[in-house]
Amino acid sequence: MWKLALCVLLQLTAAKATPLDDILTKMDRAAAAFKSMTADLTQTAYTSAIDESQVSAGKIRIKRDRPGETRMLVDFSQPDLKSVQLQGNLLDIYLPKLNTVQEYNLGQNSSLIERFLLLGFGTSRNELTAANDITYEGPDTVNGHAAAKLLLKPKDKEVASKVQKIELWLATDTGYPLQHKIYQSGGDYQLFVFTDLKMNPSLADSAVKLKLPKNVKKETPGR
Repeated sequence: MWKLALCVLLQLTAAKATPLDDILTKMDRAAAAFKSMTADLTQTAYTSAIDESQVSAGKIRIKRDRPGETRMLVDFSQPDLKSVQLQGNLLDIYLPKLNTVQEYNLGQNSSLIERFLLLGFGTSRNELTAANDITYEGPDTVNGHAAAKLLLKPKDKEVASKVQKIELWLATDTGYPLQHKIYQSGGDYQLFVFTDLKMNPSLADSAVKLKLPKNVKKETPGR
């Protein structure tokens, strides 16, 4: 009997991990090591009602000193100059042509920024599986880079009413995100593509902070 039990045990331990397990394990390792990133960002916003896409391009920098404390700066160069800064619960949008900075306090909604916009950068397997039902959709290629494509469906009903599903492409060698597509209600979607991705570069605090002129106008929309 003990020989049979040993045989079964050896077969179990020798079993190969599923593709989903494999890529989530790599994502977990990447999350544990994540401190910062820089990349070229292309964001495509599609509006179903008018069948129109708006494409924005720029550079993104993210710095995380500790879990739950993420700072981000995106400098868009196309179609217009615009900078977006995230510092804790505060989101600032700087519009150079208007010499105006719009200030928003996201409150509890700041966690949604990390869950969707920063998806996969410092995200652990437990965090991803706790918030989503996950399906492995197979191997794929993103800008010439081998990727694993995952389908995420939010478990929270309130979130699911706004975000129907998310497609996430992770690099098969590193587990870092290459792109993700967020499907909203009504057929709208947001596609974020990261290229020239550099992980854990040395970033000064000033690299993720807006540089505002002294005479900038400040607005607090919604107040």
